[in-house]
Amino acid sequence: MSFKHLITNTFAAAGVRIDGDRPWDIRVNTDRFFQRAARGPLGLGESYMDGDWDVESLDALFRNIISSDLAGSAISKINMIRLALRARLSNLQTRKRSRAVVETHYDLDHRMYEKFLGPYNQYTCCFFDGTDDLEEAEIIKLEMLCNKLEITATDKVLDIGCGWGGFAKYAASHHGCEITGITLSKEQAAYAREYTAGLPVEIIVSDYRDLSVSLGRKFDKILICGMIEHVGYKNYRKLMKIVSGFLQDRGLVLLHTIGNTQETSVTDPWIEKYIFRNSMIPSMRQLIGACRGLFVMHDWENYGHYYSKTLSAWQQNFERNWDAIKALQSKRAFDERFRRMWNYYLLASKAAFDVESLLLWQIVMSKVGCRDAVYGRVNLRY
Repeated sequence: MSFKHLITNTFAAAGVRIDGDRPWDIRVNTDRFFQRAARGPLGLGESYMDGDWDVESLDALFRNIISSDLAGSAISKINMIRLALRARLSNLQTRKRSRAVVETHYDLDHRMYEKFLGPYNQYTCCFFDGTDDLEEAEIIKLEMLCNKLEITATDKVLDIGCGWGGFAKYAASHHGCEITGITLSKEQAAYAREYTAGLPVEIIVSDYRDLSVSLGRKFDKILICGMIEHVGYKNYRKLMKIVSGFLQDRGLVLLHTIGNTQETSVTDPWIEKYIFRNSMIPSMRQLIGACRGLFVMHDWENYGHYYSKTLSAWQQNFERNWDAIKALQSKRAFDERFRRMWNYYLLASKAAFDVESLLLWQIVMSKVGCRDAVYGRVNLRY
C-alpha cells in the first residue's frame, strides 16, 4: 500500500478528505506530505510547519481527528510508543530535564507573549463568564483564584509557577496580601520583579524540589496554577508532600491544571518536541493518588470550555499582531515556520477542549484533619 493510499484512508475514517472543499479537509501542497504524515502526529505537525499542507480550519480538522479516535490508530501510536517507554524507564522531569521546557518555551522573548496575552500575562485558562473580552476574562479568573483561596490582607501566599507575575500583582494590589512567587525561568523572574515593583511581592528562581532551601517558612495559602503539567506523574506525590510541608495547618491550596480524560505518562509527540518538553497532562486518578493522606479535597470544578475560548482569543491576537511579532529583534527568529507552529499548537489545543478530550480543573484542598467547617463556596446560594 502506498503512503498516499494509507493516509487518504486513515483520514477518511475521521471524516476528512484529502483535497476536499470543506473547512476541515486537508489541501496538499506537496506529495511529501503523505510520507511525513505516515510517521504519525510528529510528522503531521512538522509537515504543516513546513507548508506541505493547509486547511481552512485547523481546529475543525482536529475536532474530527480527536472525536474519531484517530489518535488510537497504528499511525498515531508510532511516536507514542517510544515516548511512553522512555517515560517508564526514566524520570522525564528531573531537575535538569525540567529546564528544557523553560529554555524552549518560557524563555522566549516576553514581548512576543505580550502581543497575544491579556494585560496580566495569564498564560492559563481565563474565565469568559458573561464576557467575550480577554482582559475581563483574565480579571474574572484572577478574582476567582483569590476568592477560592479566601485570601485576606494578612495572608502570606506562595505562588508555585508564578510565570510573569500576573497573579502576584493582582492579589497583592487588590487584596493586600504578601506573595512569594516561584519560577524556573530567569527571563520570567526578571520580568515579574519589574512588573510587581512596589508591591509586597518576592520572586524567586527555584525548582519546587529546592523550596526548603529557598524559603524556610510556612504560608497561609498556596497556588499551583498551570505548573503541575510540567511536573510528571513520577513527581506528583513529591510535589504534594512539599506543598503540605509549607502550608499552615488551617491554610488552603488551589491547584489549577489542565486535566486529561485519559491516563498517560507522556504528551503528544509533536507537542513534546516543539512546545512543552518533558511535560504531560494529569488524570484524575493520578492527582487523587498524589494527594491521598495529605489533603482533603473540598471543591473540584471543570472550566474546560473556557479554555477553548481563551485559546481562540490568543490565536486571534497572535494573528492580528503577527507583523509586530515577526519584527521583534530576538534570539529566536519569529519566522513563517514559527507562525505556523504557533497556530497549529493553539488551534489543535482548542479542539481538544472543544470535544472535552482535555479539561481545566480547579481543585481546592486543605491538610487532612485541620479544618473544622464546610468550605465556604460549597454553601453558595443560587
